[in-house]
Amino acid sequence: MPQVSSERIKDFVTLFGGDITAAHAALDQYQKETLAPSLVSHASPPPGETIISVQNISKKYKLGKQTVTALHDVTFSIGKGEFVAITGASGSGKSTLLQIVGCLDKPTTGKVIVESKETTNLSDNALSELRQKAIGFIFQSFYLQPFLRLDDNLAVPAMFTTEKKKVTDAKVEQLLQRVGLLERARHFPNELSGGQIQRAAIARALINNPRIILADEPTGNLDSTNSQSIIDLFRAIRDTLGTTIIVVTHDAAIARQADRVIELRDGAVV
Repeated sequence: MPQVSSERIKDFVTLFGGDITAAHAALDQYQKETLAPSLVSHASPPPGETIISVQNISKKYKLGKQTVTALHDVTFSIGKGEFVAITGASGSGKSTLLQIVGCLDKPTTGKVIVESKETTNLSDNALSELRQKAIGFIFQSFYLQPFLRLDDNLAVPAMFTTEKKKVTDAKVEQLLQRVGLLERARHFPNELSGGQIQRAAIARALINNPRIILADEPTGNLDSTNSQSIIDLFRAIRDTLGTTIIVVTHDAAIARQADRVIELRDGAVV
């Protein structure tokens, strides 16, 4: 998002009679509504290190005797530390694409390269290791275990590593602090609000220090206030940890806040 000049900041403070808090709130709204970039699809990242490269991938499914093409000749790259939104109408192939990028599925043709590894050629064990070490997943349905307290839910992904429990416990505490849920550590999921559950899901996705976060409609079940808090959290994670974040969303207001938008239509990038 473009930077606001010091003169513009002074204008807002003056307009609100010197009330800095009110001026900053108005300025934030000004940035979102006036300075937000237009929703333009760009398949190429800015100059820098590429962390994900999708090259001419297609995905076809068999439904009875019919062949359905979910993705067709999709090509794009994502730079390290980028916050990218993937948009498109329902059925455009967004979730299928995210699953392929996240090594949960393979394309019918084409190739995907994640952190210099061509995932389409990796064994199942190598794919599992890449997912575990490099990628954190956040789904719309959250998938928190209802019988585990919040801190135990966050620790689940680390149980599949060789990390010592005291190290995991310290990371869980730090992550709960980061997402503002430390006081809820011993609560069960049914004792949390929708926004709190989603923040917990984000914290859980970060437990193994992934370089990439993939989020499928992470704000789809939330109101506008909670949706904005989740996007703000993503941006803070990217800015402080350098994490690459890819969000699938149908919400244009959310997509505009990403660094770049990749739009799908009928399984192809437009």
